Amino acid sequence: MTQAKAAAQLQQTIELAPSYKIPLILVFAAIPLSLIQVWIGGAIALFGLFLMFQAATIRLQFTATALDIYRSGQLIRRFPYQEWLSWQIFWQPVPILFYFREVNSIHFLPIIFEPKTLVSCLQKYCPQKQKE
Repeated sequence: MTQAKAAAQLQQTIELAPSYKIPLILVFAAIPLSLIQVWIGGAIALFGLFLMFQAATIRLQFTATALDIYRSGQLIRRFPYQEWLSWQIFWQPVPILFYFREVNSIHFLPIIFEPKTLVSCLQKYCPQKQKE
């Protein structure tokens, strides 16, 4: 690969910044819930802390050909756009869940990254097909 091609590919890569909104909301919501029911509050707090750890270690990168998922700088999964059938962001006022379907599988990801950048990248790299 020439240096020009490598530089062009790097310019096309967009990495989503982490968002800690949902994990923090869960952790703070767990405090009053713990006063009512300790087990429920503890479970929600643990889930919030788990999502916070995931937000700190996982990165999504949109390249020219695929959505790449990295954990601590190491590529763990690649989803080529050509295999995508559809995608959707659930609960638009406060996006909490990202769904996309490939030819052979479906995927759900909590929104632990910048949602506005996610939507703009999805529209750019994998636009929704118009229903006929």
